[in-house]
Amino acid sequence: MRIRPTSARGGLPPAAASAESPAALSGPDGRRLPASPRRRRPDLAALAVLLILGGTAATITLMLNGSARVSAIRITRQVTAGQPLSRAGMEEVRIAGTGIDYLPWSQHASYAQRLALVTLLPGTLLTTQMTATASEGITPGKARVGLALKPGQSPAELRAGQRVQIISLPRQDPGDRTTTVLAQSALVDAVSDPGTHGPPRLVNVIVDAALSPRIAAYASNGQIVLAYLPAAH
Repeated sequence: MRIRPTSARGGLPPAAASAESPAALSGPDGRRLPASPRRRRPDLAALAVLLILGGTAATITLMLNGSARVSAIRITRQVTAGQPLSRAGMEEVRIAGTGIDYLPWSQHASYAQRLALVTLLPGTLLTTQMTATASEGITPGKARVGLALKPGQSPAELRAGQRVQIISLPRQDPGDRTTTVLAQSALVDAVSDPGTHGPPRLVNVIVDAALSPRIAAYASNGQIVLAYLPAAH
């Protein structure tokens, strides 16, 4: 029976001791330290997902808000009730859609000669309820009076939508030179202009109903003159 020799210290055989000694490990495997298992961070992954979703939602909100903006008409000059609007007194403004029927800027040309039903201050956003055409200007308490005017009894460039004073001419009596303002501010509703030397010019005016009988009486005698009142700005 053979007995395997042992090391001088009574341990493993020299070959086994040499195989398990640190000196026996060579190359990369001999220099690599044991790697610790990588720890997962599920909380950071969830936070990243929330940030992505939040950014996407914010982008969609901005896009929707931007697409909901509309172009409206804003008044830049004061227009008193009954006076016509003007293109020079309007400007385009972009506003968020609110459901109110603000007039779109694309219609500003057609509203430039409409009449203001109420006094419009600078900064007012125009709506359909704030304006009317000349034919819509007659309301309860008002009356439409037709005038047949000779050349010289009305301004040459008179047109519908303007405001005029209605003045009575003196009577045929040479001693009577009295003139009277019959209506301080009457709205011209319609004008028929046949020419300077043609038939009388036919003009419809809207006045207070209480003034209409007197104006009609003077008009039937040809004793009416219209004086143009410039629009307030």
